[in-house]
Amino acid sequence: MTPLLTTTDLCKAFGGLRAVDHVDFSVAPGEVRAVIGPNGAGKTTFVSLVCGRIAPTSGTIVFDGRDITAMPAHERVRAGIAYTFQITSVFPNLTAFDNVALPVQRTLADGRGSGRLRDGVMAALSRTGLAARAGTPAGALSYGHQRLLEVAMGLALKPRLLILDEPTQGLSDGEIDSFVGLVREIARDATVLLIEHNMPVVMALADRITVLDAGKVLAEGTPDEIRANAQVQAAYLGTEAA
Repeated sequence: MTPLLTTTDLCKAFGGLRAVDHVDFSVAPGEVRAVIGPNGAGKTTFVSLVCGRIAPTSGTIVFDGRDITAMPAHERVRAGIAYTFQITSVFPNLTAFDNVALPVQRTLADGRGSGRLRDGVMAALSRTGLAARAGTPAGALSYGHQRLLEVAMGLALKPRLLILDEPTQGLSDGEIDSFVGLVREIARDATVLLIEHNMPVVMALADRITVLDAGKVLAEGTPDEIRANAQVQAAYLGTEAA
């Protein structure tokens, strides 16, 4: 199967620090791929390169057969890449409905159609369990609900690749269980790239896991392979994946 996303020899240096160090990486269509690693491993820098928030020092990024290495972030969104931030980026003074309406408008060919707009917004809010909070200002939502709102904003773009950066941060145990079900549902229609510290979530969701350490790929494999990898145990997992 032709990969949906491929990076080749991808590097990002900040002065003398190489945050992403010659990373070769590929994700198949429909896959749920987790990227894990200790703090400072380069995970967020890597996905920031993929979505176009920062430019690589060297290397290439190919999405759906197209070289997007120099493509601006907004064009990558149009191409089908959506990214939720590690720190919430909702508009606190707008309602949950209006936050989601902004990306929905980008998916409407003519930019009009109030019925289609409302349907698109409510569908995204319903999938994330926020339909009852459509009229609530985003700033009045709990942190966990703000995280889910950002996922709804990403879903509203109807992406082919949805990148979720620490999505369960701030969620209650019940919300995490619902989130796991949501990602499984999303994966029916889209490819998911998940950056996550919650190992039970990673092990429950990921088809394959890539482990980064000091900007390099330390290991890659199925959840069972990663759980049993001695290098990964020493560098990161310890007892977390038990």
